[in-house]
Amino acid sequence: MARLIHLNGAPGVGKSTIAERYVAEHPGVLNCDVDRLRGLVGGWREDFGGTGAIIRPVAQAMIRAHLAGGHDVVLPQLLADEVERARFRAVALESGHAYVHLLLQAPPGAARARFYRRPPGDPLHAVVRAVVDGEGGGDTIDDLDVRLAGTAASARGAIRIDAGAGIEDTYAAVLGALGGA
Repeated sequence: MARLIHLNGAPGVGKSTIAERYVAEHPGVLNCDVDRLRGLVGGWREDFGGTGAIIRPVAQAMIRAHLAGGHDVVLPQLLADEVERARFRAVALESGHAYVHLLLQAPPGAARARFYRRPPGDPLHAVVRAVVDGEGGGDTIDDLDVRLAGTAASARGAIRIDAGAGIEDTYAAVLGALGGA
């Protein structure tokens, strides 16, 4: 049975870094980074939220197809809304595959600090930073982290991963939660 491995968490907590490392070490696994897919839609820089609504069904189709081939998929995507999480979970479960929800959380302020330490030069990060800054900056990241903790506590099967000690320890915890895979 293939798995949809959802790495959820606030911006800056390490979702994309963990996903990139995981797929590098696990041939055949798809890194379905929805934020990267937005860049395939014209106007994504001007309407980041709107392109998310356009690309999420495309990502779900990609995930469905990859799982059907018997391969795992990693989804490094902040999904604070249970309705949105349910849509991705359904893609896996309705086709007979597993959905693993890993919530990466760092101590208060850590995700914010990591987010603002990201090196410049990545066009996606520049847009995400502008979106975050436009919505309240670091306070928004802290608020998302708290909101995620609350919604994940009530979410079916969410596994909390301590992302506070750094990428190596976080990656080891993710592997442990996935059964050492």
